[in-house]
Amino acid sequence: MPGTARHDREMVNDARRRLATCSEPLERLRLLCLARGSAGIKGLGRVFRIMDDDGNRSLDEREFLKGLRDFGLLMEAAEARQTFKTFDQDGSGSIDFEEFLKALRPPMSSSRKESVLQAFQKFDRNGDGVVTIEDLKGVYNPKHHPKYQNGEWTEDQVFLSFLQNFDSPYDKDGKVTQEEFLNYYSGVSASIHSDVYFLLMMKNSWRL
Repeated sequence: MPGTARHDREMVNDARRRLATCSEPLERLRLLCLARGSAGIKGLGRVFRIMDDDGNRSLDEREFLKGLRDFGLLMEAAEARQTFKTFDQDGSGSIDFEEFLKALRPPMSSSRKESVLQAFQKFDRNGDGVVTIEDLKGVYNPKHHPKYQNGEWTEDQVFLSFLQNFDSPYDKDGKVTQEEFLNYYSGVSASIHSDVYFLLMMKNSWRL
């Protein structure tokens, strides 16, 4: 259901090529995330959330730089500080990381974003804003999965494997929020140039 492996490879290769000539700090950070695949931006968001010990949903410069390092995004210190200052427009010394992640996402047209939100609403059966194994039961049939059929996996293992399509490879928790879903599909969207093709992919994948 998520973006195909071919699209992911194309996006990674394109991001790496563009990095060679990109000098604008925010765009470089965006490309560094995309060079790690469709889950790159969502994975960076997970790192920031883990660091948010006091729950104030903001990061100071030290936390921001540490988050980039922990996620393995290699930027010069001066470049990373400039990126931080771009978002700390009021000079308060902290940034709202949800707003930061929204700005980091590759832009999507309104029609693309609408289709992604429709898919999430269908995915999120109980409407609590978080998709878990329980949401998949009755919607996704695990019995057609080859590893279930050969006895290697249980139904829950198949469900968890499906959810991990959207999870960061660096922090798999078996849960997908709407923001994570948008972050994931913004990466997929970056690999598909045609609106018509993207919308058709979403329609066919999620039966919208």
